[in-house]
Amino acid sequence: MGKQMTEMLKGTLEGIILAILSARRAYGYEITALLRNQGFSDIAEGTVYALLVRIEQKGLVDVEKIPSEKGPPRKVYSINARGRDYLEEFWRTWTFLAERLEQLNTERK
Repeated sequence: MGKQMTEMLKGTLEGIILAILSARRAYGYEITALLRNQGFSDIAEGTVYALLVRIEQKGLVDVEKIPSEKGPPRKVYSINARGRDYLEEFWRTWTFLAERLEQLNTERK
């Protein structure tokens, strides 16, 4: 993944994770696997866990500890009402930016 892609992801990965959690509850490794299956192959598991801690601290998700067959309990994340509001704002902002970028790209041609 190039430097430009990495920098752009820094600003959007939180919203992407919330979008995943809006479809289903999941634990960190599952989220990382889903991202990799969507083509984000270079995303480190540690990056996802750090973002999960941050969105938990912001109160955007609910966390449930589920017993694991292998080791300590898993933290399963689900988006809550505050997280849904945040995600709606993320999509409005994303749409605004994408439309402006597309307009600039069309004018450039």
